[in-house]
Amino acid sequence: MKPSNQSNTEDRAVSPVIGVILMVAITVILAAVIGTFVLGLGDQLGDTAPQASFTIDGDNTSDLNITKTGGQSIETNDLTLSVDGERADNPIGSGPWQTGQQKSADLNNISTTNGESVVRIIHDPSGNAIYEQTYDFN
Repeated sequence: MKPSNQSNTEDRAVSPVIGVILMVAITVILAAVIGTFVLGLGDQLGDTAPQASFTIDGDNTSDLNITKTGGQSIETNDLTLSVDGERADNPIGSGPWQTGQQKSADLNNISTTNGESVVRIIHDPSGNAIYEQTYDFN
């Protein structure tokens, strides 16, 4: 027969172990959240690239027609056009760009060569390319 004091001691030992495990878990979660903001990663959470689709066409090497075919409205001041990594000087214009609108991009300051080049539309606040296509400048 077990003394009654011994069974009470075993039952009480479980509660402090669970408490310690919960406190360690809470501490780890708080450290992760605080660490994210201290390292600056929390500031980037709001800078996500907009979702949009485009088509491009043109008839010569200095002008490119870009049509926004879908997605949310985008402020064109937030966009940069690049051809083979070379950025154009504000070629798309200003104001909001709605689906169905076409913009003409002036590529006079970019050295486009005859042949295929990679055309990208870059969302500057997030630093992400929201469109990329190989285009033949012939």
